[in-house]
Amino acid sequence: MSDARTLYREGFQHFVDDRLDEAIACYRRAVEADPTLAIAWNGLSMAYRNQGDLDRAIETGLKLVELEPDDALNHTNLSILYQKIGMVPEAEAEMAVAMQLQMKAEGGNG
Repeated sequence: MSDARTLYREGFQHFVDDRLDEAIACYRRAVEADPTLAIAWNGLSMAYRNQGDLDRAIETGLKLVELEPDDALNHTNLSILYQKIGMVPEAEAEMAVAMQLQMKAEGGNG
């Protein structure tokens, strides 16, 4: 049986080739094999978003933020998803977190 990273890479290739159902299947198997593989959660969220399944995109985006809470890009992506479904306060809150993390990463300690 393939390991989680191999499944992720297979999923990524399907994603790049716009085979979203296949990408989602590989990403799901990857996160089942390793629930802490953040990059697979990210791929899954992006594939769901491209497929138009924003609820699942948000659900997997939340898991990604849970795994990597200090990654500004994860919060930015979640903000965009919230915005797409009209959850403006939630979108603004996630963007504020992303901006705060970005400032911290650039050396502004507060």
